[in-house]
Amino acid sequence: MEMKNAVSGLSALANAGRLSIFRMLVQAGREGVAAGEIARRLDVLPNTLSANLNILANAGLIENRREGRSVIYTARYEQMTELLEFLMQDCCAGNPEVCAPLADLAIRSRCLPEGNA
Repeated sequence: MEMKNAVSGLSALANAGRLSIFRMLVQAGREGVAAGEIARRLDVLPNTLSANLNILANAGLIENRREGRSVIYTARYEQMTELLEFLMQDCCAGNPEVCAPLADLAIRSRCLPEGNA
């Protein structure tokens, strides 16, 4: 991952509302959550939600699909994993055991079947 992509992703997550949205989508798995449901659960105004979703999408952290009249948002797990790997590159000043649990988590997330998160 390039530095500019990492900065974009981290900047997008550096807001309580956007971080809450992203965490909800990560927890939802590949099924995702409809925009209206996100607004209801987080008690956000539609225009605020729309702006936050656009910022997360432009950073490459989420994507959407249309199902009937609903727009379903999902986390982009590959991008999330790349961001975590970027943060852990050259980790721990030569003591990789410090970051080993995080590295294992990143590796496991790459190995999940398509239907799981």
